[in-house]
Amino acid sequence: MSNMDLLFRTIYVFSSALLYPVMILLTLLVFVSLIQLGEFLSEYSKRTRDRNSLEVSCKKIRQSLHISAFSEASKALLNIKQNYMVTTFAKESAQYLEDQNFPATGKLSEEYEIRMAKRLEHTKIISTVAPMLGLMGTLIPLGPALIGLSQGDLETLAQNLMIAFATTVVGLFSAGIAYVLTQVRRRWYWEDMSDIDYILDIIEEKNGN
Repeated sequence: MSNMDLLFRTIYVFSSALLYPVMILLTLLVFVSLIQLGEFLSEYSKRTRDRNSLEVSCKKIRQSLHISAFSEASKALLNIKQNYMVTTFAKESAQYLEDQNFPATGKLSEEYEIRMAKRLEHTKIISTVAPMLGLMGTLIPLGPALIGLSQGDLETLAQNLMIAFATTVVGLFSAGIAYVLTQVRRRWYWEDMSDIDYILDIIEEKNGN
């Protein structure tokens, strides 16, 4: 056996051995994408963005800070009722504002931006990895399928083609769900960060003065 034949067989055995891990990972990605879809629908049902209400609350914060009434400004922050991220940011910022710890509110805003990015990473990774695994699951069985075709073994050919097509569909299914969730959530989080930045700008007006 020549070195080239040995190399070819090694690569073939290695690629064939990857088929079952690829199929297992694709199955897991389907479940994860469905879980993410459930979380997405739950998050969608709870989203409430009221710009007028936010403007009223921010006006109270600005007026309170103008006369250095930090306790009143903190209460106005606690009364903000928006989307989960914005409301939680306002509640956590209230204590910092009452303590006049302005740098901490800026740091908190950055932490929320990181938190949103991490939420997007989950579905973004799925939308990127799932098609790769689907392609691997398509190409790996084609070798045995072609061998079966050359030997007239139609059963082996059909079985491997079924695996190839199934992994492609599963990979695209997972990636499609994850891609849509990523795009919609990105818009949501842009809106949330816009509201958070607006609140932060009002707080930092006092710090600048």
